[in-house]
Amino acid sequence: MPHVPDPPPAPVPDSLICHTARFDTTWTDPATAIVAGKGEVDAANGIRFVDYALRHAEQTQWLVIDLSGLSFFSTAGFSALHTLNVQCVGEDIRWALVPGTAVHRVLRICDPDSALPICPDVPAALVAVQEDPPRSFELITKTR
Repeated sequence: MPHVPDPPPAPVPDSLICHTARFDTTWTDPATAIVAGKGEVDAANGIRFVDYALRHAEQTQWLVIDLSGLSFFSTAGFSALHTLNVQCVGEDIRWALVPGTAVHRVLRICDPDSALPICPDVPAALVAVQEDPPRSFELITKTR
């Protein structure tokens, strides 16, 4: 009787439950990750969120952070986003944020000039991170 191979194991869910939040990662391709948060981001889990979001930095080129599912977002959460931004620049990862109502409240106060890369939804964020970077203007003309 021929041997029937065992089915492959089910994929391990790529998620983190940390205090009052759950973070899940999906990969749209090997270099593009979407990290979605649900629940609350505060001082108890902000740094763990950053560590989770960037744990595969060596293979990530494009990153979308979807925080539209959060019910609470503190100023410690904004500090975590700032840390994420600095680390993404250092790792050469293009990223975008999809904020929800809770995140928008804090961003209006902590990021009034919209320095963070914000998009209205995940599809727009995926397009934004994969676009060519904006061109710099040459302020000094070259002498010929």
